[in-house]
Amino acid sequence: MATIFSRIIQGEIPCYKIAEDEHFFAFLDISPLKIGHTLVVPKKEVDYIFDLEPQELGEMHIFAGKVAKAIKKAIACNRVGVAVLGLQVPHAHIHLIPLDNENDMLFTNKKLQLTEDQFKTIAEKISAAL
Repeated sequence: MATIFSRIIQGEIPCYKIAEDEHFFAFLDISPLKIGHTLVVPKKEVDYIFDLEPQELGEMHIFAGKVAKAIKKAIACNRVGVAVLGLQVPHAHIHLIPLDNENDMLFTNKKLQLTEDQFKTIAEKISAAL
């Protein structure tokens, strides 16, 4: 059965897309820690990020770096943090989270609840910064 991320990539489930290329897809996390919290996933369905071939893993990080730079341009923050947890969804993914301090990266923090219009505005702002 396809993961929720594969279904998002295939357009079966709506998302707030930031960017995509032939191999990777970036979209806003719907339970964000911070405004601009973005997920980067390979289009290839792989459970564990380190099961990607070394070249694929490198290319995923290059793609994530481009998205992170766009987030930094679009969202006021000190840095964009990177996290790889991969326990909730069995599909490799990287979290890109705008940070003002290290505590912003705590996944135990309360998640933001944003409106559809807010998500759309954020996605458009980041996409335009690419």
